Amino acid sequence: MENKYEFFIAGRARNKENILRICNLFDKYNISYYCFLKNEENWGYGNKEQTPEERQKEFESLDLKSDVVLNLFNKDLEGEKSSKNLLLVLPAGKAAHIESGIAYGLGKKCYAIGRYEATDTLYNIFDKIFKNEIELEKFLETYSKQKI
Repeated sequence: MENKYEFFIAGRARNKENILRICNLFDKYNISYYCFLKNEENWGYGNKEQTPEERQKEFESLDLKSDVVLNLFNKDLEGEKSSKNLLLVLPAGKAAHIESGIAYGLGKKCYAIGRYEATDTLYNIFDKIFKNEIELEKFLETYSKQKI
């Protein structure tokens, strides 16, 4: 499959503000990415006035095989498959960790940013875990120059 995006950005909807700040760094360096939060208006549930917590609770109450859930699953999986790399924004939930495993299994380079709760051998799937946005921004600046 052809890479449509340089990065797939995975994270927890409850961590929306941090994820969107990370997206701004990708925009700054003109690096393409897929982020589930960027198609939020098309999710098929919730509204803009809800907090990320309220919206997530509404989502979690949906049936697993509902059209909304399956549509989001398919869109996100397609975005992941058509991305060259993955960036996990910590803290992240189960789904984002599963997405990281999928990316690793597909042979994509995996990165993370933030603090993980506890050491786990599987965090070794990440080529680099950036401590903060400053470290990530330095990486993205260099990355953007290399892809030219």
